[in-house]
Amino acid sequence: MKSCWLNNQNNENLIVFFAGWSFDEKPFKFLQCNDFDVLFVYDYNDFKLPEELKSIKNYKHKYLITWSMGVFVANLFKNLFSDFEYKMAINGTISPVDNEFGIPIKMFELTLKHAKIGLEGKFYKNVFQTEEEFQEYSKTPVGRTIENRVSELENLYTEIKNHKELEIQKFYDFAIVSDFDKIIPPKNQIASHNQNKVRVLSLPYGHFPFYHYSKWNEILECK
Repeated sequence: MKSCWLNNQNNENLIVFFAGWSFDEKPFKFLQCNDFDVLFVYDYNDFKLPEELKSIKNYKHKYLITWSMGVFVANLFKNLFSDFEYKMAINGTISPVDNEFGIPIKMFELTLKHAKIGLEGKFYKNVFQTEEEFQEYSKTPVGRTIENRVSELENLYTEIKNHKELEIQKFYDFAIVSDFDKIIPPKNQIASHNQNKVRVLSLPYGHFPFYHYSKWNEILECK
């Protein structure tokens, strides 16, 4: 895994954000940090904790926001976040490839098989709800190579299969599920969160809902 600080000003408040597959920090830089330090975690080509995640003990208030595949990855390290005040999942589940609780298996394996072609256009078209959102993304697109993102998806699938039988648990406090998510079926997300007794807020957005916010704390306030 990789990480970078979007804001690191020794604030009392910390947000740790786990991104989804194929993303980096560039499309998120428009979000204002204000009085929050924000640590951005991404690139799951390996599951070694970044050094920055090992040095976050001194914050007074800590919050976890995870999105898409990041919902699954953060859950692998749940003990690390035991003292966080609030943990939020956005358009993702702890069972991300699952016919009932995540992306249907055949759909995911097709995505994996054609990942290179998908990353050249169609995948990101589906991530965003509207053409306007896609055009906004195109101004600050992901900077990672296609090869790096394909290998990340392969590595994620290996890890997902190794953790297929996750225990029923309540790790997350709250989940946002977008009604128009084209990546992970909303009904599967809701089924997963209901099983784990996670409170759900449904919103009329797409898989990438972040253009509906201007500040990181606005996302936290959705709770």
